[in-house]
Amino acid sequence: MLVDARLGTDARLRVGDRLVVSATPGGAGDTVVIAGFESRAADPSEVARSEYRVRLHLDQLQSVTGYGDRVDRFAVKVRDTSVTRAAVDAINAAAFGFRAHRSREIAVETSQTFLVVSRFHRAIGIITIVASAIFLLCIMLLKVDERRRDVAALRLLGISSRTITKSVVVEAALVASLGSVAGAALGAVASAFVNWHYRAVYRTPLAFSILTPRTVAMSVALSLVLGIGAGWLAARRLARTAPLTLFGR
Repeated sequence: MLVDARLGTDARLRVGDRLVVSATPGGAGDTVVIAGFESRAADPSEVARSEYRVRLHLDQLQSVTGYGDRVDRFAVKVRDTSVTRAAVDAINAAAFGFRAHRSREIAVETSQTFLVVSRFHRAIGIITIVASAIFLLCIMLLKVDERRRDVAALRLLGISSRTITKSVVVEAALVASLGSVAGAALGAVASAFVNWHYRAVYRTPLAFSILTPRTVAMSVALSLVLGIGAGWLAARRLARTAPLTLFGR
């Protein structure tokens, strides 16, 4: 039989060991030989399950479960996906008391919880982006306002407000770009740490955190748009003020 790799590690089993499989602890059963170990699949629905799994021959499984010739469910694989609908209809029409479903339909039903969690995370992300945009605008206003005397001196020297606004926007774009690179690097490190930790905890190859190019591109775009927008608003507010007013006169 095949044994769960986690069970093999916990019970210190090896290939070739003999085990007795029985319906009750210590009862009579079949002696089987461990042919190999099977690792857990990357299935989100099985992450929190701590039970072990073994793969037996059908006759051994029947003797352990006591079901006889009955089964709870079984899977049928078709050679061509174009005949899947016809196969499902034929199985449903064969007898009363059971129902055939496509594997895709079952996957959708079992993934409803994860879809809700995904929408919840998306809502949190939107709220976080809006709050960070407001915070970024306030920071830019304060930082630019601290340079009011420098801006006033440039205005008195004949530098146009448009040139001053452009310089502040370029500076904001540079800061946003550097922040995007630092944020992407931090996200990659955090994602690697999350996967390393939870894969060890649940002993599964499932990826708990994924940093995709689409996520990085969206983050960089948001950073640039928000940074440049905040810099432009702060610069325009300061550039439109009279130079003497900036000096406090």
